[in-house]
Amino acid sequence: MHSELPAVPGTTPMPEHRVAISERGSFCHASCVCGWFSPARRSRDLARREAADHLAENHDPA
Repeated sequence: MHSELPAVPGTTPMPEHRVAISERGSFCHASCVCGWFSPARRSRDLARREAADHLAENHDPA
């Protein structure tokens, strides 16, 4: 069985947060490389705001 976990906990840095807005039909949603995604929305603006909120919440000031 293959494991995606690092051999020693804490040795693999978390991926940078990068979001994308995707459209399918009349719906769009935001998704991030970390695995986060927003619900499907009819409002592109709302999907973009949710993506911006996700980035702001996970911003590392270091």
